[in-house]
Amino acid sequence: MKPSVIFKELGLIDYKEAWDYQEELFKIAIDLKIAQRKGETEEQTKNYLLFCEHPHVYTLGKSGKQENLLLNDDQLEEKEATYYKINRGGDITYHGPGQLVAYPIFDLDYFFTDIHKYMRFLEEAVILTLKDFGIESGRVDGLTGVWIDGDKPSARKICAMGVKSSRWVTMHGIGFNVNSNLDYFNNIVPCGIDDKAVTSMQQELGKVVNMDEVKVKLAAHLAQLFDYTYANEQDLPKA
Repeated sequence: MKPSVIFKELGLIDYKEAWDYQEELFKIAIDLKIAQRKGETEEQTKNYLLFCEHPHVYTLGKSGKQENLLLNDDQLEEKEATYYKINRGGDITYHGPGQLVAYPIFDLDYFFTDIHKYMRFLEEAVILTLKDFGIESGRVDGLTGVWIDGDKPSARKICAMGVKSSRWVTMHGIGFNVNSNLDYFNNIVPCGIDDKAVTSMQQELGKVVNMDEVKVKLAAHLAQLFDYTYANEQDLPKA
C-alpha cells in the first residue's frame, strides 16, 4: 500500500506563521515516533505537503553567514521585507510573492531513510516541472537546488532548497522562482554563492506563468517520484 500525503494550500502567508505551523506538524510527528518506540502508542505519523507564497522575506540557514544579507534594518523596512535566522540547512535565500514555496513534512520511514536521495527527489520534481513548460534544467555538482545552464558561465539558479530533519521527519523545503521579483535577490549573496545569477520561469519564458499550473505539475511529480497518493485529492490545485 502506498504512503498517503495530506495536501494543504496555505496561500500568501507570513513566513513566521508558516514556520510555526511546520514546527507544530513536525513536533507532532517526532513525539509520535518517540511514543511508538517506547510502546506507548500505535498511532501512525502523517505526511503533509504545504504549498504557499510569502511576503518579502530573507531567511538565513544554520550554516549561513550574516554578511550575505546586504541590507541593514532600515533598508529592510524600506523594502517592506523581514529577516529570520532559521533552523534549516544552507545559507541565505529570499522568498516573496510569485515564488512557489513547498514544505514537505514527510516521515521518511514511509519512503526511504536517505536524506541525500530525498534532496535529489525534490530537485528532480522541479526539473520535471520545468520540462513540462519547455525549460531545460539540471544540477550543479556540489551545489543544491535546480539550475539552468548549470555547466556554463551563464549558470543561473531557479530553485533553492534547504531542509531540516530529525528522526527521519523533514521540514522546510523548496523555493521555486515562478514569477518572482528578481530585484530582491540583489540584496543578498544568494545561498552564499556570489558568482552565479538567479532566474525565474517568467524570466526564462518572457511571460507571466500560471502559478496554479505549476502547482498541479509539481504536486503530481512529487507524488510520482516518492510513490505516494494524496489523502485529499479534492484539495489539490486545479489548473
